Amino acid sequence: MPPKRSKTSPGKRTFQPLPSNTCWVENDAYDRRVWQHLRAEAPSLSELEQNGSMFLPHFASLLQDIFCLLFKYNVAFHDTHDVLPSALLNQTFLDGVRRGGQYAILREQTLLNEAHAGLSTLILGERLLGIIREQKLLSQRDLRDLWDIQQQEELVGRKMEEYDNADTIPEDQLSEEGKKALKKAKEKMAGEVQGAEALLRHKAAQLKQDLKQIESQASNRLQAESIKVAQELEDASEEAEAWGNAIGTGERSPPGQKLELGKRLAGNEKLKKLARMVGRMKLQSLALRKKVFERASEEVLEVEQGDSLHRLLPHELLSLHHPVLRKDFYRRFLDQELIQYSLRGVEEKGKGPMIVCLDGSSSMSGDKEIWSKAVALTLLDIARRQRRLFRSICFSSAETPLQVLDMNPRDRYQVESKTVMDLAEYFPGGGTDFQTPLDAALDCLRESRFKKGDIIFITDGECQVNKEWAEQFRKEKDKLGFSLFSVLIDVGPASLGTLQEFSDRITTIKQLTGEGAKEIFLDF
Repeated sequence: MPPKRSKTSPGKRTFQPLPSNTCWVENDAYDRRVWQHLRAEAPSLSELEQNGSMFLPHFASLLQDIFCLLFKYNVAFHDTHDVLPSALLNQTFLDGVRRGGQYAILREQTLLNEAHAGLSTLILGERLLGIIREQKLLSQRDLRDLWDIQQQEELVGRKMEEYDNADTIPEDQLSEEGKKALKKAKEKMAGEVQGAEALLRHKAAQLKQDLKQIESQASNRLQAESIKVAQELEDASEEAEAWGNAIGTGERSPPGQKLELGKRLAGNEKLKKLARMVGRMKLQSLALRKKVFERASEEVLEVEQGDSLHRLLPHELLSLHHPVLRKDFYRRFLDQELIQYSLRGVEEKGKGPMIVCLDGSSSMSGDKEIWSKAVALTLLDIARRQRRLFRSICFSSAETPLQVLDMNPRDRYQVESKTVMDLAEYFPGGGTDFQTPLDAALDCLRESRFKKGDIIFITDGECQVNKEWAEQFRKEKDKLGFSLFSVLIDVGPASLGTLQEFSDRITTIKQLTGEGAKEIFLDF
């Protein structure tokens, strides 16, 4: 039997459905997956999307279009009739970005690079949102017209749905009067759909005219912004690479975290200066810790994972002669997963956590803050290499809550970039209280499964402590068997008096360029 034809009303009108696209740049499943992963890993993108959606319809689609415009190898655009009219302003913005030579320059840095394309989208999106907020291109009436068009699109969609649903009512069960009433209702709904469509076309045509008037101004403004984004992206990428080399977190950061790192480093002179200083201190500490006769007083203990080529098991070296296993050897070398001997000796003894108390009072502002955090982050690198837990306690006055950060609680004592940035940027200011952070450090040592630990106290020394507290602290120190090493930041006013009451050893920043550096970078 031939297939049955669907029954349609003889006088039923057919209306063209509205387009479903709000994005102008064609994208596939891979593009959308990459974009969604970036949004999930980078809170700044999600926050920008929420803020922009309060001012402009389809702002989220605009950000996705900008990302695809910079990331995709082949960029293709939808036809105008395939995109909702309320997204016409997005097309104007995208055309403004594409025009001029700066687009090609920007794409050289972002093409098929998720982190760079995402960071450029974030920077450019923030600048676009600033232009919209300041009403430099669009007036408040223009923005209101955009929202009116979106509401009209929703109204047309509802009217079409009501008109199509009217056909689902079975006429066989209706009386003659019911059929007439239904027919009349359908005609009324068809008229409403036709009227709503006509109003939408009128508003869309008016919007096109208004956008033509600002097209030239928007293009010039966005070309200038794109040049700034390209420069800022290059600076942020260089600083992010320098920061990663200086801090040495020992982990591979996903694109979203690289995006956040680049955003936080862009234009932050304090972090740039800190990265340069940490890099110099790290090189100094590594040079001091090198030994000519590394295995002189050590013995083989067990087998472990690592990247020490001179302690590899013989079968690992055989992998270098195999054409396939050689690539796996390189991968495991970078991931510190090669099988090697573990040596027991002076450097391999189990040690407790390293706790750094960092003074964040107002007297530590400026160069003192940079010096103190550079010492702390260099010690963090040493703790990571020694497989030691590292806790940072930043303090100021007694009323200010402590910032307590566990810097390397992950597998293989890896360091999280976000936690390092939190430590580097935080500076509470205010007064100074030594007793509260040292009590918190004692609590940490009591909880540790190791008997031996170290406390490093970094400050300019300008504070007083109670004699009773100092005496009790010394008793606890003897009981727990840890040492307290104080680093006096003597770049400007500083005092040794209080530190001498509870410290085992004291060094100063000026001494770190000589023999004093050995005491802190070699003994820990």
